[in-house]
Amino acid sequence: MSVPVQPLADDFAGLYVEHSTWLQGWLRRRIGDTFAAADLAQDTFLSLLDRKTAAEEIREPRPFLATVANRLLAHRHRRQLLEAAYLEALACLPEEVAPSPETRLMALQSLQEIDRVLDGLPPKVREAFLLAHLVELSYAEIAERLRVSMSSVKQYLARANRECLFAMTV
Repeated sequence: MSVPVQPLADDFAGLYVEHSTWLQGWLRRRIGDTFAAADLAQDTFLSLLDRKTAAEEIREPRPFLATVANRLLAHRHRRQLLEAAYLEALACLPEEVAPSPETRLMALQSLQEIDRVLDGLPPKVREAFLLAHLVELSYAEIAERLRVSMSSVKQYLARANRECLFAMTV
């Protein structure tokens, strides 16, 4: 006799009810902000739904949720650092050339999207992109630093540029 399988939403409802309060408390202790902890807890459960991970596949829910939440926390921290660096650079500009608030927001959103895309790339592809665009090294200098061929550097940059361009057009 087979056991009926619960729909995915029911599985996650149970997981959420059983562990969301614990996760919010765990996050609150780590970051000291009740509202940010609640947002991150919600994002943790949403990311599980996005991945379509079956709740019954999760053997140890709390460590699993903590791992997912830690990743989201790291992304949040990186976004905050990126935003702070951008705002600091803007503060150095003379007022007459400073971008409008709308332009600032669009630029910040673009930077965050590029950061998200780069985070999903292999380390050498990401490093080649950063060395080319931020440090402005030549292909030969990047190849030497990464200990790869110039052909590999060209492939890395083509891939990174393509991924970033695709993300910006979607």
